[in-house]
Amino acid sequence: MATSTVMQTVLASPVPSSLVKNRSGVSNLFSATYVPRLRGSASKRVQCQAKLDDQKKSAGLSSTPKPKVSTKFADLLAFSGPAPERINGRLAMIGFVAAMAVELSKGQDLFSQISNGGVSWFVGTSILLSVASLIPLFKGISAESKSEGVMTSDAEMWNGRFAMLGLVALACTEYVSGGTLL
Repeated sequence: MATSTVMQTVLASPVPSSLVKNRSGVSNLFSATYVPRLRGSASKRVQCQAKLDDQKKSAGLSSTPKPKVSTKFADLLAFSGPAPERINGRLAMIGFVAAMAVELSKGQDLFSQISNGGVSWFVGTSILLSVASLIPLFKGISAESKSEGVMTSDAEMWNGRFAMLGLVALACTEYVSGGTLL
């Protein structure tokens, strides 16, 4: 409190005219060298902006309205839409876990898993998971609205990205080595 009073006193004092030069050559009617001094009896009230934001949020007033979610098929499956990366991430998470489980239990690498009936399982899982992921989006429900605690939509996106990278790394490693990873 004492620091803010000192700062206001220093900033409110008039600037000596010897330090200010008038470059325009225009009349000095509106001199920029004078700043009005606050009187000692004047009330000084300082509020924190974060406190006001918290009060607005607690009152239910939001400064930014929520964007309306589009339920059009083309918007959902657009390149920057909500569905493609999320669906691919979910498929990659299931695929990576399934590939590692079959590799551990049967000793088959990824390519032999695909050639021994894995394509039909992949297509069936892809259709089922895609439909299950699109139904809430068509209803206007976003994944962000349902995410709480540790299981957030951002965590799902990052897990999906790592699973996609893991599947590609698994396939490349098994192709280069010529056998199973484990």
